[in-house]
Amino acid sequence: MKKYLITVLFLGQIASANLVANTIIVSSIADLQKAVNEAKPGDIILLKKGIYITAADILINKIGTKAQPITIAAEELGGSEITGSGGFNLQNPAAYIIIRGFKFTHEASKARCSPGSGFCRWTQNIFETPGTGDFLTIAGSDHEIDYNTFQNKDSLGKFIAVKGTGSQIAERLWIHHNYFKTHKNQGGRNGAEALQFGLSGFSLSSSNSIVEHNLFEDCDGENELISIKASRVTVRFNTIRNCPAQFTLRHGNFNRVYGNYFINTPGVRIFGDDHLIHSNHFENCSIGINIGNGGAEVADGAPLTSHDRPDRVVIAFNTLVNNKTNIIQTARTNGLGSTFITVANNIIQGGGPAASIVGPATNHFWEGNMIYTTNGAGDMPAGSFIIVDPKLINDTSGEYHLQKGSPAIDAGKGNYATVTIDMDGQIRKSPLDVGADEFSTTGVIARILHPIDVGYKAGKNKQ
Repeated sequence: MKKYLITVLFLGQIASANLVANTIIVSSIADLQKAVNEAKPGDIILLKKGIYITAADILINKIGTKAQPITIAAEELGGSEITGSGGFNLQNPAAYIIIRGFKFTHEASKARCSPGSGFCRWTQNIFETPGTGDFLTIAGSDHEIDYNTFQNKDSLGKFIAVKGTGSQIAERLWIHHNYFKTHKNQGGRNGAEALQFGLSGFSLSSSNSIVEHNLFEDCDGENELISIKASRVTVRFNTIRNCPAQFTLRHGNFNRVYGNYFINTPGVRIFGDDHLIHSNHFENCSIGINIGNGGAEVADGAPLTSHDRPDRVVIAFNTLVNNKTNIIQTARTNGLGSTFITVANNIIQGGGPAASIVGPATNHFWEGNMIYTTNGAGDMPAGSFIIVDPKLINDTSGEYHLQKGSPAIDAGKGNYATVTIDMDGQIRKSPLDVGADEFSTTGVIARILHPIDVGYKAGKNKQ
């Protein structure tokens, strides 16, 4: 029995030794690929500082675990530059892989999570890949893309392109705290969004993904800045500043857009059904909220590529300040307009008419809106608004909050049980306050973002 126990303990020690994670330091692409091929769960592969030229993709198909991911990282943050004709390709069945701290200047469309990969993370990287194509392509599910800097694109392609397999969009992605900076205009050509989430063929599939706490500045690749072409995507607490391109819900249904800051940009444009647009802040925008005039009805069999008529969209509890146009629906030749749109409990202060709606606008419902110093109510129906100073104060952070004594406090009309969070990430309590801000003394978890809050340097203490 004693001999048996000793043997078991000895074998257990051997097994434990085989499971011990290693830190492997490499200084060439060949050695990096070799270390990747031999990696075990928990291993950390560090590429020494320097510039490395690739002739082909670095292929990764290893499987880590949630507790022991495989980490492939630059030894020094931003100090290992990968250039040339290949990048990291996470192939099926790659899982629980972390790519951290690199500077990517290789050809575009060479950094990707291919179909069948899952639970991988791209963090604290700098993407500046030349040529036509996308900086990062995500086709697998359950990936995290955080604290990266995507910058200086002067060609067709996207900073991030989210795709899928068959007709199913990638699922359960978490894209957060990234910095999207400077995408030059491509002369009106299509295919130069900062973030393209899906394609028309994926649009009726649900993603259940979250895009949050990202900063977009000076992005003007094409007329669409963020293009959502999927269903059940949550876009929240992002800041879009000085971008001439527009955030568009282009295809898909049941998306949620809340707590975002739109500053000096064309705001948000809406197609598709059953979206919830609430607690957003629009300031100095050429357009605040653009209700799309539908070109066809997908539910009746129209092609998925159509400008699907907006139906049953709720636009509520937003704040619009000093916008050239506020809430609009523009003309379309033979347009189907929109149906069953709710516009409720928004604050509109300054700028053009509160609403400008070119039909058809069938069964729209308006209530509880508050306007002040606009160029009139425009097409906002009588009885659906009051004219009163909401007592907004522009604080030191540049955000407009309600002051004590504001007539907007506890003044919300109707029942909007799905509106539970305000622009600060604070819980809303009934009766709800009109506008994007719920007057509260609880801690603020979301705010206007600045470069110091996002990107590869900001993630230094977030690992």
